[in-house]
Amino acid sequence: MRDNLTITTCSPEETQRIGADIGKRARAGDLILLVGSLGTGKTCLTQGIARGLGLPDYTPSPSFVLVREYQVGVPCNVPLLYHIDFYRLDDIREIAELGMSDYLDGEGICVVEWADRALDSLPEEHLLIKFEHLAVNERRLRFEPRGQRYVGLVEELKEKWNLR
Repeated sequence: MRDNLTITTCSPEETQRIGADIGKRARAGDLILLVGSLGTGKTCLTQGIARGLGLPDYTPSPSFVLVREYQVGVPCNVPLLYHIDFYRLDDIREIAELGMSDYLDGEGICVVEWADRALDSLPEEHLLIKFEHLAVNERRLRFEPRGQRYVGLVEELKEKWNLR
């Protein structure tokens, strides 16, 4: 699809820089869905998003608690980052028990790792990023925007990275 974007990164730092560019452009209510096998860079990209939002601290994967909430400092347009991880979910019904609507309808940006475990339960409009392991430090990231907000975001990223 014409609106999609594919980028290959060659280091964790490069993946984090891409995340930071996304974080700098984030708006309250954004939903970023991350899909890929273990070790493909999902948490690394989320760390970059956190840095782009102005959070300097390390953002570990919330695999054991499912959701981590971070307060974003001023002057960012997004007051909260919700880092969500569906890795340990066994049943799609567990999402309802998590109170996901509180996060999805909240004031922050939601970044969901292992989103493929619940794609049908999440809002139609989102930015889906698929991760693929190519080599030791090489990853392919495929951005698939769903909805005008995310098409616009991907267009901004293409322009920033001179990928037109």
